Amino acid sequence: MTATATTTPPPAAPKVGGKGGRTRLSFPMVLLIISGALIALSAVRVISGAQDITSSGQISAALSLAVPIGLAGLGGLWAERAGVVNIGLEGMMILGTFFGAWAGWQTDPWIGVLAGVLGGMFGGLLHAIATVTFGVDHIISGIAINILALGITSYFAKLWFNSGEASAKGGSPKQSPPSDDIGTVTLPGLSDLFRTIEKKEWFFVSDLAGILGGLVTNVSLLTIVAILLFVGTFLVLWKTGFGLRLRSCGENPIASESLGVNVYKYKYIAVIISGGMAGLGGAFLSLVTSHIYNEGQTGGRGYIGLAAMIFGNWRPGGLAMGAGLFGYSDALQLRNGGQSVHALLLALVIGLVALAIWKYYRKSLVQAGASAVIAALVLVWYLGTDTVPTEFVTATPYIVTLLVLSLSAQRLRMPKADGMRYRKGQGK
Repeated sequence: MTATATTTPPPAAPKVGGKGGRTRLSFPMVLLIISGALIALSAVRVISGAQDITSSGQISAALSLAVPIGLAGLGGLWAERAGVVNIGLEGMMILGTFFGAWAGWQTDPWIGVLAGVLGGMFGGLLHAIATVTFGVDHIISGIAINILALGITSYFAKLWFNSGEASAKGGSPKQSPPSDDIGTVTLPGLSDLFRTIEKKEWFFVSDLAGILGGLVTNVSLLTIVAILLFVGTFLVLWKTGFGLRLRSCGENPIASESLGVNVYKYKYIAVIISGGMAGLGGAFLSLVTSHIYNEGQTGGRGYIGLAAMIFGNWRPGGLAMGAGLFGYSDALQLRNGGQSVHALLLALVIGLVALAIWKYYRKSLVQAGASAVIAALVLVWYLGTDTVPTEFVTATPYIVTLLVLSLSAQRLRMPKADGMRYRKGQGK
């Protein structure tokens, strides 16, 4: 079956600045927004009595859950900055979970990490061959990789984990034997200090101590690697000539080719790195989060990572914030269930009121009114209940994903040639 794809548009000069350009948030403004969010959470903790929402345990769990989402999103960022949509992140994560666990239980967990990365890169290579070389529609190729990865891992799990030594050590057709722990790092002095302040339950100060304590207590070594990859991605893509050429392939490959850039090469590099990042996220799930491979372990995190990347406007900093938000909501429903999620409703009311005020200030009266009405309805829900249904608690991360994407959709700016078909020689 042959898939049709959109042809790359002719060169067009991008808008830079001016009245129609987007306003980029300054660093002080970002700090102000973060401080405002922390004050809101402190107020919610005091009013609702849900002490866990800013505890060090909550933040530590959120960080652990955010890393695989962030790595999947980082993979999507590499691919889409080069103009290739990567819906196959979920499948590449699945390959990472399987091959990471397979190598990890037999040898060393760090070798498992490498195997997981290579498994994801294999998925990225397949996606690059299909989309870049043969011009297959990016969405179709990504979905095919997701299906293929699920089939491959299910087959090999039955073949490798259900007999012999693997079976004797706890393996089954849907599960691998456990692997050793990668190891964690704790800053003893700071960790103890933050824990002491957190127990005081002071407004804002104890909340800040709980957040910082969660970031310096029992942090996996692989989490530190992930943080370095975020920093490295920003430096490579935005501070080097290589990154400029790669991003130009996602903005206008025809113009890039006319300037001597090998567009195919950069797209291949980007998509293979994309697969490696997603595979690393999968390996994190099987080697750090649970120490075993389980069928269905990714749980849609590849798609959530893609949503985090879109929320972050195709930039590492925004992506990290999005992954943190999704990881936080996931940890909230896992740790304390209905009570903490019920408290989150009050935080949602505060956020919607702030949004309504901002939209009113910007003269967007319809959006301001809609935000105010929704805030009132959520407040009524909060005041009229003591908890939320179990079904709603389980769906919290996915509901947060939809809300964040719907609220941030108006400020997004994707690479101009993202997902469009490119044929070599169009720039000549």
